[in-house]
Amino acid sequence: MGSADIVPGVSGGTIALITGIYAHLVEAISKIRFGFLKPLFKGDFKGFSTQLLDEIDFKFFIPLVLGIGIAFLTLAKVVTYCMDVYPAWTFSFFLGLIIASAVILFRKLNEINLKNFVFALIGAILTFIFVSLNPIAANHSLLVIFISGMIAICAMILPGVSGSFLLLLLGQYEYMLNALHQLHFSEIIVFVVGALIGILGFSKILNYLLKNHEEVTMAFLIGVMIGSLKVPGGEIINSTGLSFSALLPCIIIAIVGFAIIILLETRFDYIE
Repeated sequence: MGSADIVPGVSGGTIALITGIYAHLVEAISKIRFGFLKPLFKGDFKGFSTQLLDEIDFKFFIPLVLGIGIAFLTLAKVVTYCMDVYPAWTFSFFLGLIIASAVILFRKLNEINLKNFVFALIGAILTFIFVSLNPIAANHSLLVIFISGMIAICAMILPGVSGSFLLLLLGQYEYMLNALHQLHFSEIIVFVVGALIGILGFSKILNYLLKNHEEVTMAFLIGVMIGSLKVPGGEIINSTGLSFSALLPCIIIAIVGFAIIILLETRFDYIE
């Protein structure tokens, strides 16, 4: 998830989906209400620890957060290098990942009806318009970074919606990537705090939709993934110029990415 979230156009939520932890992730985040702080303020440390363990799934979050954090710190340079030196191949791989993820989500639908089709179409159109926007000019004050963290994290847990691409549109992507490289802790901490506040609120909405309107939510997410294909597709076209000799390895790499995700989904499906 951390590796995917680094790349504009690819979503960590997509990786959570194909590895079978997506519903668990959303529900675990939505359960955090900070009710454990109340007994702490009263000096009831036993009540604090009991409620803390009840609200926060540490067995799930500790390895997940460690994995994402390590990826951010170690793979940021690798991913950006691949995007700079081998853009067509890199985005071809991501194209395969996204298409496979949409196929997996489609297979989870119980039925294909007009309502699901309409919501998928809405998701595709809105996402296509969104990824077609031009980046806005913005300063890098701590307030702007805080708000950017709140907004971007909501996209990061949605399959097909790239939080990194949203940061790119907000004019904060390169700045925050450099902050990670150079370990500027003030910017990183402010961004993380904003992200925590954003994800706690948004996860409750998403958890409600998945529990009460699962079919149309899944259909909408399929549309979001299809609409997001404009990002890697556009990069591949720009890099290859539609030359067959340049496109052939891209097609092969996309097929490899597609096959890996389908294989992962079959291996990780037991987690659900």
